[in-house]
Formats: sequence, structure tokens, C-alpha cells
Amino acid sequence: MALAEAGARGRLLSWPRIVLFGDSITEHCFQDKGWGATLAERLVRKCDVVNRGFSGYNTRWAKVILPRLISKSASAESTVAVTVFFGANDSALKDLNPKQHVPLEEYAANLKSMVQYLKSVDISEDKIILITPPPLQESAWEKECLAKGDKLNRRSSTTGEYAKACVQVAKDCGTGVVDLWTLMQKNQDYSCYLSDGLHLSPEGNNFLVAQLWACLEKKLSALPFLLPYWRDVDTTRPEVSLLGEA
Repeated sequence: MALAEAGARGRLLSWPRIVLFGDSITEHCFQDKGWGATLAERLVRKCDVVNRGFSGYNTRWAKVILPRLISKSASAESTVAVTVFFGANDSALKDLNPKQHVPLEEYAANLKSMVQYLKSVDISEDKIILITPPPLQESAWEKECLAKGDKLNRRSSTTGEYAKACVQVAKDCGTGVVDLWTLMQKNQDYSCYLSDGLHLSPEGNNFLVAQLWACLEKKLSALPFLLPYWRDVDTTRPEVSLLGEA
């Protein structure tokens, strides 16, 4: 059978996907040993892991672009989970970082709006996982700011307020939540989870994967291994094994 004929007769495999939506902590998650890369490795041939991270973005901008990333289509139907991971930029101090800062009340409203949008395109709340910003290590982040000629533009206590708001939105909307802010601080010295006071270190990436997997495992446990193991392919009539054709 010619490839063109096979393509015309057949249909595309339905390949489930997880969409990771967030700021730089998401954008960088496919770096070596990143949390997105680890998820993709665990789910190979079961589920695509799609990176939709945007460095520096806040919820005000995220709310605008979300409909351009996920719409009511076949892609939404195949989406088995969406993570929404914002707050590290929203919580920047208004007087020192006005471009990224989003007021606390607006941040919560933006998260709710994004959850409502996802539900409107048939991604139910049980498939949505909000992730709070991680705790901020001020001394390390201040060094990063000073190196760029800036003052410390975030405060740990302020970031904590945004994390609490994120948890509350998850409760109000019935979504899942990974409260990194609280969970990371159960280890008294949480600095090991951060590479520069704000972004995740390898240990932080591993920590997030563990927490996220606890939310995802039940949802994904029933996903089949897509296409047969190579030893199970009938070498005389591979189309029977691969395409289910008689």
C-alpha cells in the first residue's frame, strides 16, 4: 500500500497530551532534568507533554493568550491535563517592577477567568492543576537583581500572599492544586530547591515532579501504551498489528 493511499484511508491516532502553561519556570522545564522533561520521559508513548511557558509573563498577559493556545477542537478533546503555573511575576513589587506586577485581587480573578475559559472548551476542572509560586529566597534573588543594576524587586511575604490566593482559587473552582509555597517550606532549608532564589534548581524540579505526579498518576494510569511493542508486531503482515486491518 502506498503511503499516500494509507494516509487517505486511515485516521490519525488520538494522542493524549498534557499542556504546561506558565512563566519562565515552565518555559525552562525541558532543560536537563527539568520537571517537564521528566514528565515527558515518564509518559513517552502514552502522552505528549506540551510546553507553553512564557518567560516573564504574568496572569494579565496569560489570560489574553490562552484562547490562542487551547481552543474547542480536537486538541482540547485530547487534552488530559493542563497545569497553570503563574504568580512569581505577578507578585513583583509594584514600585520596583510595575510592568510585571499584577495586584493580588486581579491575580486571583485572572486565574479564575482562565479556569472558566478552559472549562468552556470542555477541559473539566478535574483536568486542571494550579501551581502556586515557590517560596522566594530574598538574599539569593537580591544578588541577581544587583548584578543587573536593580534593587530587590520581590519579597517573600508578598509572594506568599499570591500563593495563598492561588490555593483559594483552586478550592473555589474545584481544580487540583500543587501548593509549592507551603510544601517546599516543610523542609526548613528550602534554598536547595532554588537555583537563584526564584527559579527551580535540579532538586526543585525533582520536588515539583513528585508533587505533580501525585496529582496526575490516577488520571493517567489508564492511558494505554500507544502502538504495539516491537516484538509483538507480525512481521509477515505488520499492517494487522499496527493498523488493525484484516
